[in-house]
Amino acid sequence: MRQLILILGDQLSLASPALLEADPAKDGVLMIEAAGEAKAVWSHKARIALFLSAMRHFAHSMTEAGWSLDYVAMDDPAAADFGIRLREALQRHSPKILKVIEPGELRMLQMIEQVCEQAKVQLQVLDDTHFLCSRHEFASWAKGKKELRMEYFYRVMRKKYAVLMEGEEPAGGSWNFDADNRSPYPKRTGPGLIPAPAAFAPDALTLEVMALVERHFPDHPGSLANFVWAVTREQALQALQVFIDTRLLHFGTYQDAMWTDTPLGWHSLLSTALNLHLLNPREVIAAAEQAYRQGQVSLESAEGFIRQILGWREFIRGVYWLDMPGMKEANHYGHQRDLPAWFWTGDTRMACMRDSLKQTLELGYAHHIQRLMVTGNFALLAELSPQQVSDWYLAIYVDAIEWVELPNTAGMALHACGPRFTSKPYVASGAYIKRQSNYCTGCTYDPAKRSGEAACPFTTLYWHFIDKHEQSLKINPRTALMAKNVQKLSEDERVAIRTHAANLLENLDGL
Repeated sequence: MRQLILILGDQLSLASPALLEADPAKDGVLMIEAAGEAKAVWSHKARIALFLSAMRHFAHSMTEAGWSLDYVAMDDPAAADFGIRLREALQRHSPKILKVIEPGELRMLQMIEQVCEQAKVQLQVLDDTHFLCSRHEFASWAKGKKELRMEYFYRVMRKKYAVLMEGEEPAGGSWNFDADNRSPYPKRTGPGLIPAPAAFAPDALTLEVMALVERHFPDHPGSLANFVWAVTREQALQALQVFIDTRLLHFGTYQDAMWTDTPLGWHSLLSTALNLHLLNPREVIAAAEQAYRQGQVSLESAEGFIRQILGWREFIRGVYWLDMPGMKEANHYGHQRDLPAWFWTGDTRMACMRDSLKQTLELGYAHHIQRLMVTGNFALLAELSPQQVSDWYLAIYVDAIEWVELPNTAGMALHACGPRFTSKPYVASGAYIKRQSNYCTGCTYDPAKRSGEAACPFTTLYWHFIDKHEQSLKINPRTALMAKNVQKLSEDERVAIRTHAANLLENLDGL
């Protein structure tokens, strides 16, 4: 065989540069399922099922397109380790070259490199042209910058791709409409009727995968009862159209809003399809901009959505590859506490955490404010180990791949990378959660109380965090007000907060 093309589970595009440069008559394609990849972290059943179903549907498309495909399935008699399965495939085919586009995880890249070196097979790693900014381009932009900020990178990308631009100026005269996109749902009426996102009943192939997951991973967390994710490009395109036509309209306004039993809000739910490469970010951005240009949605909604893809998504991928492997071990605050057991069950008296965790276990999904300002905020305030928390995020969410999960978790939610690419720790008391949701109504804890048995743990631990890190917070313009506010407390109040916080931190499993 001239060359063998390895297609990984998050690279499911017929437009892959590895395929565009290949000849079906001379080259073969390899896809590998490996139980070890589902166990590298204790993956949610829906996450495993999504990857496997999408891979198997894509494999069908490959064979229909005339490719010679070696598909190593989960039940094939071989060791569970991906590396061993790859080595055996190289022995079967004896290719001159193994070709792969950049994996989404350093661990996987290193494994492939090691196997090829041992097998004495030349490895060619191609740029992943799915992304709008290559690793080399990002490194060039970041060169010489001690601290990296997405906002400035985003402006470069807007100009480069002429997105939401009027000549040389941004549409509407501003680069960023984030201040207009933070509204909670109306307290009296709640979210009201929100159009449902596209949902896809499992077909026969997906049902086979779901049965396989239950058979191979019965003790893994989560449920498959609500599995409705897009697993083909056709379904992904339909999901995109439904979002643009019915949900982008109010996405911007309510993207930071939370409400009991409203797990999806106005969010797109397109991250799974994007991260599997079933959708190209260019077509998603173009669809959102077209909706604005045609007057279907406001500039604020279109810009807020586009910023997440053209700005943040590209930015954090660049940061991941720039700062690995150090990012994996980053721990700016030196936090070492273990993840409470109820992160895997949702059995906590904190209503916001209970709702966010229960829906995560049911769906494998929570939107970005639940991840950042509920579970992430708690994890930072509770001084949990960034490594344990990052592994949990990687395991529990269906759209999690390390290049996107680790910077979001360690860097943004936990501030474990310090000011490297986030300008402040994203911490908030129970007052923020009360403002952005209805979670506090009827909760065991009172967000207005800083100490005492009825005090909200978020509030107590927030003031404890500010008290503990007052010196560093007061010299940061974005957190100086926090430091000033804690200075207004009496010494007796500070002592009460410290005492109650110490008790909470020693008894996290009991919250």
